[in-house]
Amino acid sequence: MAPKYNRKKQTHHKPNTGKGSSKKSLYIIIAALAIASILIVAYFAGAFNSTSPSGPQTSPTLTTTSTAVPNQTPATSNTKVLLQTSMGNITIQLFDDKPITTQNFLNLVAAGKYDGTVFHRIMKSFMIQGGAINENLPTIKDEIGSNNHNYQYTIAMAKTKAPNSAASGFFINTVDNSGIIYDDGTKFDDTYTAFGKVIEGKDTVDKIANVPVTYSQGELSQPTQTVTLISATLIS
Repeated sequence: MAPKYNRKKQTHHKPNTGKGSSKKSLYIIIAALAIASILIVAYFAGAFNSTSPSGPQTSPTLTTTSTAVPNQTPATSNTKVLLQTSMGNITIQLFDDKPITTQNFLNLVAAGKYDGTVFHRIMKSFMIQGGAINENLPTIKDEIGSNNHNYQYTIAMAKTKAPNSAASGFFINTVDNSGIIYDDGTKFDDTYTAFGKVIEGKDTVDKIANVPVTYSQGELSQPTQTVTLISATLIS
């Protein structure tokens, strides 16, 4: 039963209908939804646009329509580099058709620049990235051609979105990324120079790829344990 009000008092006081409280609750809900929307937009903008200033970017909608034949790889050379990591060894065989990129990599190896660095960015179904050197190193020219393919277990140079911006960073593809096409039509293989392939230690690559990660710069890629590149050595 509704409460009775004294008629005289009703001429001076309005009954509490709850409208003020309802409006306040509505404002709180609207504010919460606005904040949530901003956070969601910020997250996706960070995760899919430019989360890492010097590494390959994933895409929320990728198309795997590459017509490249998986066995159609560049001619390999006799040059091999051993990457000794805290999780095992990886042997890289370099390609003959990327002379600028391979020579730059070999120069850094010979100078010991990679020794003691870490794999700082790990995405299990994408790539493992290392080779970041805290020095002002010169950049090199991209070597992109019809035979440039980021197949599984190939090694490629990390870079920004700007052409010819690779310096020392590299990544090893943990899956076949050769068919990635971004929303703007840019192809992964037209951006990142693949200059070698893993011939031994694929199991080590897989172990590194399975290291637990946490969020960093809007993407799930920051390893929660340190994976060190102890040394990089030319072995032939």
